[in-house]
Amino acid sequence: MMDSTNKSLVILLSNVVVLLLAATTVQSCFPSDRAALLEFRAKLNEPYIGVFNTWKGQDCCKGWYGVSCDPNTGRVAGITLRGESEDPIFQKAKRSGLMTGSISPAICKLTRLSGIIIADWKGISGGIPSCIAKLPFLRHIDLVGNKISGVIPANIGMLLRLKVLNLADNQISGVIPPSITRLTSLAHLDLRNNNISGVIPRDIGRLKMLSRVLLSGNKISGQIPESLTRIYRLADLEISMNRLTGSIPVSFGKMSVLATLNLDGNLISGEIPGTLMTSSISNLNLSGNLITGRIPNTFGPRSYFTVLDLANNRLQGPIPASITAASFIGHLDVSHNHLCGKMPAGSPFDHLDATSFAYNTCLCGKPLGYCKK
Repeated sequence: MMDSTNKSLVILLSNVVVLLLAATTVQSCFPSDRAALLEFRAKLNEPYIGVFNTWKGQDCCKGWYGVSCDPNTGRVAGITLRGESEDPIFQKAKRSGLMTGSISPAICKLTRLSGIIIADWKGISGGIPSCIAKLPFLRHIDLVGNKISGVIPANIGMLLRLKVLNLADNQISGVIPPSITRLTSLAHLDLRNNNISGVIPRDIGRLKMLSRVLLSGNKISGQIPESLTRIYRLADLEISMNRLTGSIPVSFGKMSVLATLNLDGNLISGEIPGTLMTSSISNLNLSGNLITGRIPNTFGPRSYFTVLDLANNRLQGPIPASITAASFIGHLDVSHNHLCGKMPAGSPFDHLDATSFAYNTCLCGKPLGYCKK
């Protein structure tokens, strides 16, 4: 009979064999994942660089360009295909060439997918498969720089792990789905330069992890939701070149990390909140609106602007004397308003060009002409 020592050795060796077999198993991709990738690839055409030349053999986790797998499960976890890349495969061609085709719903068969990056090809069209909202592990969607049309899937709010949603520079229409306010892990939202209409969801402030909200270059209407000012991590808010109306929420000036606030090219009215001039905002662009009243006389040592653009509005009165107390103003533009009066002396007026003050009612002083007595 086998003694206890030998039994222990046999059990130990058996466990080692099982572990080795398991390790061998997860090195190869699942056949179903491989089939889904090939179905996905069949809807795309890229003749110049040969991005898909490596998509051969049985193991899609090894050597297939742009495909990454989870080493623990062997399941496909990411697809990364960028049209503008420093990767050596792109340096073989003098030009990147265009990938055309569409995003196949077959991508939804990759049930463990956490990242989809199909960016900057400029030729991929069609819609976003609505089934991607059923991929529970998705954390990153980046489809920037294509010709994708249709709408953002209405049920995108099901992607509770999603951190990045970048659909900029496409031809997407429809509205921002109300369900987007359920994406409580979302940190980066970029929908710039599309054909999106409707309003910004009123309760977007529920997304407490957001640091960037970029919605410029669309057809968004309605007022700026007050709830945006309750996102304490928000650093960049760009809603330029839309159809926004109403006034600027005063609470923007109380946000602790907001550095960029670009609202230019809208139909915003009302007055400029005085709190904006002593806030954390360093890039403030309110040009091309219907803003009235005076430039707030609330500048002080905390006022630091790389850009302060108030041009093309309906501002009246003088340029406030307190502006010289700002710690720094790099670019200032108050042209095309109804300002009148003598320019304050000192910084920043000693390094600004006269064009920054042109087309006002009766501004005078350096760098403009002398004031009449």
